[in-house]
Amino acid sequence: MARDPKHNILFEPIQIGPKTLRNRFYQVPHCIGAGSDKPGFQAAHRSVKAEGGWAAMNTEYCSIHPESDDTHRLSARIWDEGDVRNLRAMTDEVHKYGALAGIEMWYGGAHAPCMESRATPRGPSQYASEFETLSYCKEMDQADINMVQQYYVEAAQRARDAGFDIVYVYGAHSYLPLQFLNPYYNKRTDKYGGSLENRARFWLETLEKVRRAVGQDCAIATRFAVDTVYGPGQIEVEVDGMKFIELADPLVDLWDVDVGDIAEWGEDAGPSRFYQQGHQVPWTKFVKQVSKKPVLGVGRFTDPEKMTEIVTKGYADIIGAARPSIADPFLPQKIEEGRYDDIRVCIGCNVCISRWEIGGPPMICTQNATAGEEYRRGWHPEKFRKTKSSDAVLVVGAGPSGSECARVLMESGYTVHLYDSAEKIGGHLNTIATLPGLGEWSYHRDYRETQLNKLVKKNKDSVIALGQKRLTADDILQYGADKVVIATGASWNTDGTNCLSHEPIPGADASRADQLTPEQVMEGKKPIGKRVVILNADTYFMAPSLAEKLAVAGHEVTLVSGVHLANYMHFTLEYPNMMRRLHELGVEELGDHFCSRIEPGRLEIYNIWGDGSRRTYRGPGVSPRDANKTHRWLEFDSLILVTGRHSDCTLFNELKARESEWEENGVKSVYLIGDAEAPRLIADATFTGHRLAREIEEANPQYPLPYKREVAVWGTAHMPGGEFKIEYKV
Repeated sequence: MARDPKHNILFEPIQIGPKTLRNRFYQVPHCIGAGSDKPGFQAAHRSVKAEGGWAAMNTEYCSIHPESDDTHRLSARIWDEGDVRNLRAMTDEVHKYGALAGIEMWYGGAHAPCMESRATPRGPSQYASEFETLSYCKEMDQADINMVQQYYVEAAQRARDAGFDIVYVYGAHSYLPLQFLNPYYNKRTDKYGGSLENRARFWLETLEKVRRAVGQDCAIATRFAVDTVYGPGQIEVEVDGMKFIELADPLVDLWDVDVGDIAEWGEDAGPSRFYQQGHQVPWTKFVKQVSKKPVLGVGRFTDPEKMTEIVTKGYADIIGAARPSIADPFLPQKIEEGRYDDIRVCIGCNVCISRWEIGGPPMICTQNATAGEEYRRGWHPEKFRKTKSSDAVLVVGAGPSGSECARVLMESGYTVHLYDSAEKIGGHLNTIATLPGLGEWSYHRDYRETQLNKLVKKNKDSVIALGQKRLTADDILQYGADKVVIATGASWNTDGTNCLSHEPIPGADASRADQLTPEQVMEGKKPIGKRVVILNADTYFMAPSLAEKLAVAGHEVTLVSGVHLANYMHFTLEYPNMMRRLHELGVEELGDHFCSRIEPGRLEIYNIWGDGSRRTYRGPGVSPRDANKTHRWLEFDSLILVTGRHSDCTLFNELKARESEWEENGVKSVYLIGDAEAPRLIADATFTGHRLAREIEEANPQYPLPYKREVAVWGTAHMPGGEFKIEYKV
């Protein structure tokens, strides 16, 4: 198939300074946990997108000097020749596919904690970072300004030597140039403070110096948060934003624009819970009114119709993407070939971002299990090793893990029977996607459902059997499959078992009329009273999502949480808006409280710190509850137990117990994947299914093969030699 002609405009080349983008698809800088320390990971992840049709690939934020050290997180670095050599692996691989390579030069000011380098960052004024802990900067004098601007120049020269085509002076997310421009940070009274022209001076001078140094060889870009979304007192697009664009326009070849700041950069990388694709277009339109240079807009663009609209209406010239390029590195190629229903649509869960926020483990993706695995496991998102085996595989459970496992097995040429008692593929995602704001998470199910239906048509012996009776161990042994994969998922605990006590809560029983599990709430079959208490010992989205759902429905909701409510949502950038939403709806939160026992219509709660300033020996038979004086009763009409999950692995355990019968029934092996093995993130459940399918012909595929580790060799005085090479297990 060929692409729809109305999308032709997306494939027109664009000139940016001395360089040409081959089309309008542009992977903006984003963090992956590779930096300069893992050159294989960096090169393989970026280059697979170049192969997939993206016209430019950028690094993550790239430190220009040890004064801008973001440890414990992992940024790229261009401090010295060793970094030049490591980053050249990326540029070489990207160039093989005719794409451009860009580097986002970063100086963080007080937002760089310098935990490794122990250097002192410098900024326009001295302030404490609102993002980091106990991180201050030194206020710059003129000598400091000259020195830091020279850091940019020297880093740009190293970047050119590393083979980069596009060099950024990075000023979004409250980093250094924006700190001079933003009066929130800049309290100076000299020529670098006060008026807009003065506050813009540092940035403009830096752009001039970088352009003089490398502008003949490299396109000069700047990433600019045109609105910090705080209103007066900071950067507003129609006040300082557009004026700065006019001042700097002659000095740049490309504008990469976004909104927000570092403390709440979820306003930029907006999670789908709160922001639809293209949510930044209203700001980007202002930039196009004043800039004569190409303007790049971001906003989690996944739909070619929306992309085309953005360009044809003149809102932006280039489609910038981070998360969509992770979910589907071959998105441009699929649009070009008219394979629209083969696109793995980004669901906007921001789990990819969460790994950088945690501190820099390799990035993962809920939709694309190969993301982050391109080098170390040799996985390619579109290529699969074709099997010569005639084995038939039965996959029991069509949730995230089971459906992904079945998909990859079919892609590899296996005959697969995917079996589930539910009427639809998706498992617990089908109910999760009904929670407020989580509808786009169903794209995970939709992609697998579409691909599996296509694959079944190609392999007439494969079967998708939905809405069937639950299989027993006898059924499976007699089924006729050579290999069996159990992906039966997990359920919420009905007895209150939790991570605090590791025991049931006395009186907790979701079979009672006035107590419910999250599944029972989402199924909607059990009546829920006016006064709802949600008892929480989970640290992700379930408790606040249920609170929002029920508050919107008119219930009076109280959240009793013995753990940090929604802590993981800090990492996915959902937390600030989630808390605002609960406050807006009048949800009451009792943090640092948990439950000691439950009686009809009431639960006994206590402050988890109420035992006093330290743990002491209480004597035999004296429980913390008896010693604690802070207990009180809280009444409810309905109590929701969000206390923990357990694997539904009974079927697997029964099959393992009958292993002696496998051979006589033709069963070679039985595997356990996903939540049935251990409850986990949807991304990790998907990964387990993908990994097992990739490695099912190995000696013991239940357990992962070793992966390539990129390590520094102790005692070496220079970078080790050897040609870099990417290998895919296909």
